[in-house]
Amino acid sequence: MHIGGARTALFNWLFARHHKGKFVLRIEDTDRERSRDEYTHGILDGLAWLGIENDEGPFFQSTRMDLYKEYALRLLQEGHAYRCYCTAEQLEEKRKRALKEGQKPSYDRTCRERTHEEPGKPYVIRFKTPLSGTVGFDDLVRGEINFRCDELDDLVILRTDQTPTYNFTVVVDDALMGITHIIRGDDHINNTPRQIVMYEALKFAVPRFGHVPLIHGKDRARLSKRHGATSLLEYKEDGFLPEALMNYLARLGWAHGDDEIFSKEELIEKFDLPNVGKSPAIFDMDKLLWLNDHYMKTLPVEVIADRLTPFIVARGHAAPEGATLVRIIRNLLGRAKTLKEMAQMAGFFFGEEIEYEPSARAKFLTEAARPILERFLGDFRQLSTLDEADQRSLIESIARDYGKKLVDIVQPIRVALTGKSVSPGIFEVIGILGKDVVEKRMERAISSLS
Repeated sequence: MHIGGARTALFNWLFARHHKGKFVLRIEDTDRERSRDEYTHGILDGLAWLGIENDEGPFFQSTRMDLYKEYALRLLQEGHAYRCYCTAEQLEEKRKRALKEGQKPSYDRTCRERTHEEPGKPYVIRFKTPLSGTVGFDDLVRGEINFRCDELDDLVILRTDQTPTYNFTVVVDDALMGITHIIRGDDHINNTPRQIVMYEALKFAVPRFGHVPLIHGKDRARLSKRHGATSLLEYKEDGFLPEALMNYLARLGWAHGDDEIFSKEELIEKFDLPNVGKSPAIFDMDKLLWLNDHYMKTLPVEVIADRLTPFIVARGHAAPEGATLVRIIRNLLGRAKTLKEMAQMAGFFFGEEIEYEPSARAKFLTEAARPILERFLGDFRQLSTLDEADQRSLIESIARDYGKKLVDIVQPIRVALTGKSVSPGIFEVIGILGKDVVEKRMERAISSLS
């Protein structure tokens, strides 16, 4: 599920919840080549992760094919549709001729007034779009929109293989499912008049439509992979929190004053279409990371621990004991912006073997550091507790004896224990690692010097 589709689903869901309505989930899978089970699972799993619950469905169009065929034949019998026998080659020739003559490459209605059938010859069923007049609707976001009928073509509603097309199936489904409001991307605006004339031909009530602007990157181009992850579940895999992503997607094109942070309940209370803008929303990864960092800090630490565990396990580590993991998380909050980044940063807390960053090793694990590391290890073995005051006293005494600053003592110890020159506070690190691990890592660092 693309991030744009996720935002559209969210807008529909928030609108339904705000107005005490129902959110209906329909999987439009009549295109056999483009419909796969993994795509469906991606949609269902993605919406569930984001926190969007459907009230009805999911309905699958692929199970309703006979119904669409029935309504297509009804339009045919009532004179609102016709059989078109033009071949693919003929249609391509018509398209090329129209382009050459500077005309719109739409079907020229060759078969519209044909009165006789051609048994055994393949055909599609086309809808008879009115040839004159206008089709208009009051868009819930953009206001009044009108189209001239002579700008619309006669759409295929049933292909030669008897499968229906998108613009037709949604009309039938919307009517039979009692859909009153449809919120979708503004790339569907041109579909709306084509669908409205079908509603009217079938004597169906026409729903209200709202078309929201598409999402663009900072370069004002339509959102693509180069702007960041585009699939909804990619954000889950990258360690974003669903609360942060829901908050961020809701603010992509919608505003409530200058407020930026909204809980799910606040979004339901405040969301409505009049506050959706008409200009493309700009996707800003830095802002999403800022929001994710906010939720990392404000959600209960036990919730973060539960969600972080799979990321730690995925890196090949055993799931840590709850109290230890909570200490690790509190140590890394404010440093890591995502769960994935936090799991990566927390890597040195697990296992006996760690990798030294080459630059950190070259700078701090030198022969000059050997006396400091050996002194620290010897004195550390004598500590009866890992109390921070005792640790601080130990390091301060080494600094005094060697006539060095505290940082000159701490940095070699930090690299020996974490493999990095930058880490959380050294005393908290030692407290989490525990006495045995600290001693083993110091021994390994000292032996690596030679």
